[in-house]
Amino acid sequence: MKVPDDEVQITEDTITVDLENVPTVDAFSFPPPPVARPENGISPYKLIPARVSFHVVYKKSAKWRRIHRGSRDPLSPLNWAGKMWDATNTGNFSVMYNDKTFSAHGNFESGLNFGEMGTERNGVFLDQEEDNDDNGDNNGQGETNATANSQLNQAIANAIREHQKTVLLKGRVPVYINQ
Repeated sequence: MKVPDDEVQITEDTITVDLENVPTVDAFSFPPPPVARPENGISPYKLIPARVSFHVVYKKSAKWRRIHRGSRDPLSPLNWAGKMWDATNTGNFSVMYNDKTFSAHGNFESGLNFGEMGTERNGVFLDQEEDNDDNGDNNGQGETNATANSQLNQAIANAIREHQKTVLLKGRVPVYINQ
């Protein structure tokens, strides 16, 4: 479901998302089994109208790291740069079928699970600001390790490329093939 902009609050250290009674649909299984004929003329699956509410707060830690561009390939998922903080979250949720035959509610927290939040640049923004990446605030952390990690990642990428050959497939997308 799309979260409306006015339901998201962003501060320096937190992101809060609040949704109340948002209409959605549920299915008894995933993937749901097809029914004999479409129930609503659109979907071949039995969908159950429901409403969901949730409140979640993401909070960043003091420790951050800088992400340097890992590729210049415009299609690569490594073609971005940014500043990322470890993050935790806490929240609560509730869901109820419109016909009131099912409901659930609970609380959650990230605990020791992975989470990050931060800022990033990609595409034309990355090209315009690539050399202006420091912003003068390194909190005394992360910069040396990020540079070392970037150099290590580049060395690994170069070593992999030495043992691969490039093949251009239909559409001219470069694909690296191991020898």
